[in-house]
Order: sequence, then C-alpha cells, then structure tokens
Amino acid sequence: MRQITTSDDTARETGLAGPRRRPAAALRILPRLACAAALIAGLSLLARETRPQAARPEGDAAAASDAPAPFVPSVSLAVRPAMPSAVAAPRFRLDDSGAGEPARTEAVRHDPVSGRREETLALGAFPNIESPYLRLTVAEAGPGDPAGRLFVTLARRAADGPGLSVIRTGERGRIETKFGAVETLEATFSGPLDRICTGFAGSAGALFRFDGWLCAPLGQAPEPRAVACALDGLLAAAPDTPGFSGRRDPACRPPPDTRTGSLATGGPRKNEARLRRNAQARP
Repeated sequence: MRQITTSDDTARETGLAGPRRRPAAALRILPRLACAAALIAGLSLLARETRPQAARPEGDAAAASDAPAPFVPSVSLAVRPAMPSAVAAPRFRLDDSGAGEPARTEAVRHDPVSGRREETLALGAFPNIESPYLRLTVAEAGPGDPAGRLFVTLARRAADGPGLSVIRTGERGRIETKFGAVETLEATFSGPLDRICTGFAGSAGALFRFDGWLCAPLGQAPEPRAVACALDGLLAAAPDTPGFSGRRDPACRPPPDTRTGSLATGGPRKNEARLRRNAQARP
C-alpha cells in the first residue's frame, strides 16, 4: 500500500516544523478578553448616564426620573445666604439721635434653612474711615438654639451683606449691656480698606438673638463703652416686644465723640466735678 505523506510529516522530516499551539495558552487569554469586554460595557453605560437629559430618548428619560439622585459631598455645597422676604414692616430700629446721619434698615430676610426672620440695621459706611460704622442683625431664635461661634458668624455676615472678609482676630471679651452680658471679639475687616472693629453677639430674651460689629474712626478699635452704647440704641418698634424692655443707659444719650470713636459719657454732674478738679489744680 502506498503511504500518503502530508505537509506536516514533510515539515517534521525537514526540521522546519514549529512548536504546536497548546490549548492552555488560549485558555489564559479568555479572562483578559472578559475583563476588556466588561470595561467597555461599563464605560458605555457611564457615558449613557452622563448624557444631558434633553438628548435622551423618551424611554431613557422615564428611567432616569426613577433613578436616585447622585451623591454630592456636603463640602461642595455652597452656603446659602438669607433670602429677601416680601415687603414687611421692620420690627426694630436704631436710635440715631446725635449720630449726624440716619440709620438704615435693609430689607427683611428669612434664613433659607430655618425660615426664621432676620433684620439688619446699619449706621455709617465702612469705606468712610473718619466716622464710626455699625452693622447689626437681629434674628428670631428658637427654644434651645445653641449660640454659634462668633468668628464664624462675623465671617458669614461680612461676606453675605457688605462683601467684606475677616482677615484677623484679636482679644475676646464680655461687656455688660442693657441686654445683659454680650460676647465680643476684636476683628479686622477687609474691603475697600481695612478697619479694626469689635464684633459682638448676644440675646434679647429667649426669642431674639443679635450680632454685628462696630468700627471706630481713624482705624482705631472701639472702646467697650462705645459698643455697649451702640447696643443701647437698638430698640423695638413695638414697646411690648419681649427682650427689649430693659432700661436704657442715660450716659449713652450724648452725641458720639468722633475723635476717639467712643460715646461721650457723663452729664452735668461729671462735667462740674471735672471743672472743679481743674480749678483746684491751678496755682
């Protein structure tokens, strides 16, 4: 019988045959192909989910409406400022007698989180370094609300309203006012210029809290007495408002001394005593 010679037999005889492919090598490639296919499918799904809603078909839009909203870290959420309210009559005012200019009342606003009402009053202008500048906010308070950090409150109020920033802080303290003890913090505010001011925060009874700052003229820090007298001028429009029935300090009534940023204190008796001491000191 004649033997049939194949090309493989010829190659083996001549020594030109290469190594045979092993089935194990092909099996090792399969996991890689599966991973590549899964990766391509994942990228395709991600691109489909991130397309604008307007470009999706109707079926995809209906499915997207049922999908949960993507998670957004809280650190990336902007702080929402208080929102202006509808036209409402202010419930508080500043006694500007002797101040040389009228006090201003900004539009009534509501905190976007708590919904509580806030009123801001101002006297003077921050860029006018030759005159005092007072900015004060009265907000409704809930029962048991904790008092926030004064520095954080000042920084938020400064950025929210007049567009200022707190670049430096100094000594903390407490002063006595007609509302009781009030926390204070020396702070440098920066805007068109830099001014050293005294920030403050306190409570008017259980229903209201107030905070703000007072800047003295000529870049000087205001005296504690000037801050107390500035708060003495915070009045309620209705005489029976809780927390605003405290007795006013008569020594805070004279006009402010614009040379030192402090309110001139004393009355006829103190002036007479000062003149008497000056007369006795003369030879």
